[in-house]
Amino acid sequence: MVTWNFTNVDTFILLGLTSRPDLQILLFIIFLTFYIITLVGNIIIIWLIGVHPRLSSPMYFFLRNLSSLDICYTASVVPKMLINYLSVDKSISFNACFTQMFIHLALGGTECFLLMVMAYDRYVAICSPLHYTNIMHPSFCMKLAAATWIGGLINSMINTLHAIQLPYCNRNVMNHFFCEVPTVLELSCIDASLNKTIVFICAMIVSFAPFCCILITYVNIIFSIMKIRTTTGRIKAFSTCGSHVIVVTLFYGTIFFIYLRPGTVIVNNQDKMATLFYSVITPMLNPIIYSLRNKDVNIAFKESTRKLCYL
Repeated sequence: MVTWNFTNVDTFILLGLTSRPDLQILLFIIFLTFYIITLVGNIIIIWLIGVHPRLSSPMYFFLRNLSSLDICYTASVVPKMLINYLSVDKSISFNACFTQMFIHLALGGTECFLLMVMAYDRYVAICSPLHYTNIMHPSFCMKLAAATWIGGLINSMINTLHAIQLPYCNRNVMNHFFCEVPTVLELSCIDASLNKTIVFICAMIVSFAPFCCILITYVNIIFSIMKIRTTTGRIKAFSTCGSHVIVVTLFYGTIFFIYLRPGTVIVNNQDKMATLFYSVITPMLNPIIYSLRNKDVNIAFKESTRKLCYL
């Protein structure tokens, strides 16, 4: 580890979304509601897939992974954000800041890879339906899921270890609601150009490359769907992929806005809203998007709730 002749700060100050005192309670209520909806929605998805035989295909195995990931992803940001809305002290310790950064990067990277794997699953199901069971067997699905986590952890370790070695001595006020790596790098005492380049390269590998793979996958899927002779078959195939396309667009779009911008980062309200969208809003919307557009999930939910009512 490189040692710098500087005195590091012990804490960072998180300014949050706004410094207006009159909005703190309102924002607390809004984001507490979002957090509860996220937890309840994703827990229901996890529970349904776990108990209902209708939802036993690889697609739902990966959806269950996504819901588990979204719970953890939101939990890495929202609880501290809620505490800050009710507290005069907006500080976060140096160690807690980099722990939050590590967890958030690991989970975000994992989700980028997982969405790519989910696109591959849909590709096999639609383009090679006769071989789907043989290709997407349980052990292979487990390996794919494990690979997404390994990729996310490697991405996080690279970025966090490089960022934590920098000296942070003069400025400790962060115009953000959590310790996001581009914002933290701006507080360094020395030039962090190398670190910003590393962040950019990692973002290209972890987000842009999977997005391109997803794009290519869906081009092939569309060509395969157009070969389906029946209108009913086409509609079913499109509806199966529609939910995933919406989630991919929302998640990757906002990540690109934050991480694929080389150079100096001046955090403004648009940046914070983009981060808020992929860190808080998208995990909340995912269960709603998948349940509203998925016939099997809807049927499983109705059957399971009916059974609970008769208990």
